[in-house]
Amino acid sequence: MSPIVKTVRGYARRGWRDLLSVYYANTPIWRWLKSGALVFLGFGLWAAGAVVHSVTGWQPLLYVMAYGFLLVFWGPLTHMVVVPLTIRLRRTGKGRLARLFSRNSGKINLTIFFACVIALATLFPGVMLLEFSPTLPGGGADWSGDLVCEESDDGVACEVVDVGGIDHVVVTAGDETRRTLEEEPFAFELERGELYETRTGLRFEVEFRDSDGNTLRRLVERI
Repeated sequence: MSPIVKTVRGYARRGWRDLLSVYYANTPIWRWLKSGALVFLGFGLWAAGAVVHSVTGWQPLLYVMAYGFLLVFWGPLTHMVVVPLTIRLRRTGKGRLARLFSRNSGKINLTIFFACVIALATLFPGVMLLEFSPTLPGGGADWSGDLVCEESDDGVACEVVDVGGIDHVVVTAGDETRRTLEEEPFAFELERGELYETRTGLRFEVEFRDSDGNTLRRLVERI
């Protein structure tokens, strides 16, 4: 075995031992620090994935959202319950099942966690869905307007209420423009066949624009 390979393997083993020592650190301060860091990381991944997904609709981001969403709960569960239980069983566990669990608790925990991530990303329950409708560059002028929609078996009907400062409205589905509306109340109807189908339902986007074509606000709507 070459010296380079030995050095790399040595660093890898040392890093793995350091990681395990942090994972199994069980003092109260370490429990709170690890749980808090994982909650923070989970919220960050969940929110960031939701922001990008609401704009792009990229389906792989559902797994990022599911990972972050589950990590918010799974992180504290792991370091407040699973790790202390594992350490206690290693010290006092006498049964065969207890010894088996204590030796493999990390693998079992991670296997269940990633299985739940895949299940959540596949099913994608509504509780995971965060919608963002940001005001984009070009929206510095005074304007107002809210989109009101009503669903039906055939599709959806919408209009903009409390309009002020909006020159025209553009309705898109996926990469295709469905409507360009230039007169108030900017009312339109879309049939279900005109909408963009995603894993989380049918979707369309509505952009409020000024007279120069700048986007004042972009809304992502699902039915």
